[in-house]
Amino acid sequence: MLKILTKAFLKSPLLPLTTSSLFREYIGADLDSIRFTDVPINPNVDFHFILSFAIDYTSAVENPEPTNGNFSVFWYTQHLTSFDVSNIKFKHNNVRVAVSLGGDLVTKNQKAFFAPKSTSSWVSKAVTSLTQIVKTYNLDGIDIDYEHFSADPDTFSECIGQLITTLKKDRIISFASIAPFDDDEVRRHYTALWRKYGHVIDYVNFQFYAYDEIKSVDRFLSLYQLQMSEYNGGRILASFATDSEAQGGLRPDKGFFEACQELKRQGKLGGIFIWSADDSKKNGFQYEEQCQQLLISP
Repeated sequence: MLKILTKAFLKSPLLPLTTSSLFREYIGADLDSIRFTDVPINPNVDFHFILSFAIDYTSAVENPEPTNGNFSVFWYTQHLTSFDVSNIKFKHNNVRVAVSLGGDLVTKNQKAFFAPKSTSSWVSKAVTSLTQIVKTYNLDGIDIDYEHFSADPDTFSECIGQLITTLKKDRIISFASIAPFDDDEVRRHYTALWRKYGHVIDYVNFQFYAYDEIKSVDRFLSLYQLQMSEYNGGRILASFATDSEAQGGLRPDKGFFEACQELKRQGKLGGIFIWSADDSKKNGFQYEEQCQQLLISP
């Protein structure tokens, strides 16, 4: 009976829901003044903040080094403290908070590489350090956003897959997501992870904004279908970036919402996420309310 219950607990809902009200937003990577309370939150959506980032590197100002799974907080913590997490969840019972692992850079000039010394040692340290971070900050889940690799796809798959499995089995987290994008190396690593451990991954935050500019709704829909095939059975989220300099993907003023409406009509829209609240604050949160309203509209 125990084994049956454990398998049931680890099993994630792989089939996209016919209707989804999931809205997710990354926060904390670029702006030290950003607050959870800055972001408009519709009470009728499932809202996930994703803190960016926890990284297994030393926090040295110059030449930080990999720590083989010993994660530290790298997001701006001035207004994103453990108290702030608990407070936003208390005020909004539809809010959950996750932490994203890895990201693009450790510093402005240094990439964050996935660089384990061994699978067993990395997993052991990662479970210990992330358990402490999750409990300290009252978090609900993790997101995997490694973008550079010093390990082969099989090692990445085993390290991340075992990490998610253990954290879920120990009830440290209740959900996990991955954040791949269209790059050959990234694809090899994440599809290897998906093939073996897709059953413990709840959401695929595919970075559609990492594509070159998408100039039509039809093109976006074809790329969305491609990722549904790549991560077969996964809950794929549509996405865009609010960075004022971002030009990739399908922009919200060029057809993104029309594309999401069509995906919703087809029962394929697994949710929407935005990179990031930091950039949106600079631009007055122009699109957050519109995204959430789309998700809950008939």
